[in-house]
Amino acid sequence: MVKEKLRVGIIGCGGIAFGKHMPSLTKLDNVEMVAFCDIIEERAQKAAKEYGTKDAKVYTDYKKLLEDKTIDVVHVCTPNKSHADITVDALYAGKHVMCEKPMAKTAADARRMVEAYKKTGKKLTIGYQNRFRPDSQYLHKVCQNGELGEIYFAKAHAIRRRAVPTWGVFLNEEEQGGGPLIDIGTHALDLTLWMMNNYKPKVVMGSAYYKLGKRANAANAWGPWDPEKFTVEDSAFGFIVMENGATIILESSWALNTLEVGEAMTTLCGTEGGADMRDGLRINGEKFGRLYTTKVSTDVGGVDFYEGKSDDPGFLEAKAWIDCIINDTEPVVKPEEALVVTEILEAIYISAKTGEPVYFNR
Repeated sequence: MVKEKLRVGIIGCGGIAFGKHMPSLTKLDNVEMVAFCDIIEERAQKAAKEYGTKDAKVYTDYKKLLEDKTIDVVHVCTPNKSHADITVDALYAGKHVMCEKPMAKTAADARRMVEAYKKTGKKLTIGYQNRFRPDSQYLHKVCQNGELGEIYFAKAHAIRRRAVPTWGVFLNEEEQGGGPLIDIGTHALDLTLWMMNNYKPKVVMGSAYYKLGKRANAANAWGPWDPEKFTVEDSAFGFIVMENGATIILESSWALNTLEVGEAMTTLCGTEGGADMRDGLRINGEKFGRLYTTKVSTDVGGVDFYEGKSDDPGFLEAKAWIDCIINDTEPVVKPEEALVVTEILEAIYISAKTGEPVYFNR
């Protein structure tokens, strides 16, 4: 018997919950948000007032929320460090789980999450909403159709010139596991691997830089950061070789002296064509002895998951997630895929610290 409405609990009522998860879920007729948890009770109360049912419950301990057997789905919107523990506990409590990106602070934690979803039979997905952008959707179809041929070289772009997030715990290595690499580099890498449909890394080299974070009164999109609290890298770069020989270069920064900026973007080079997101979505190739470049208009239509006017990636992500629960299908972002993203990110950090390559499957 299919429920008329899925009952959702929100764990972590900070910026990403208010900015993406709750506004997206509230647009769905087959969902109701019935429980909210945050270590700061006022935040949970605010969320309940704005997005909850009339009898929505408020908690400061997520384990109390999980005791409610009427809750079907949990969205985990906490700092990276607690993603795994909350997700695993929620799965074993019988809930389906949407966990915000990145999957976990460490690869070991991410593997625990995969093990838990497999053992419990509950669904698990990770919040990589950039897959749901119109340009991403179109490019994925191009790749699935084989129009680029074998994609053997790619770049994953996540470069900001000066846009360091100064709120929450973004600058705290203990809570987050890192800076721009794990925060925005994770989106770019997820997009790139998804387009290539290649989740078998062989070896990774990485560099991480702590060059600009200790500067006081720095120019920044959100005002100067506190150098004393800046314990993560300000930029990081990875060189990834896959088992089939394909190469991926991952670039990430919150602060870097460059004018070549852009995030959650990919560049793909295949045997039959290439693509990039540098100036809108561009497809390039060779035909009849001539080179061509096609700029794709993604203004209207072409979205797999929604027939309507909205192309907001956060909403499309939420709709696809809830639909997969109702229809008992696989989520768009599979846990095994998100695990590989986390494994590669961790390998870049390890390589940056040791100066040595990190090999997989040895």
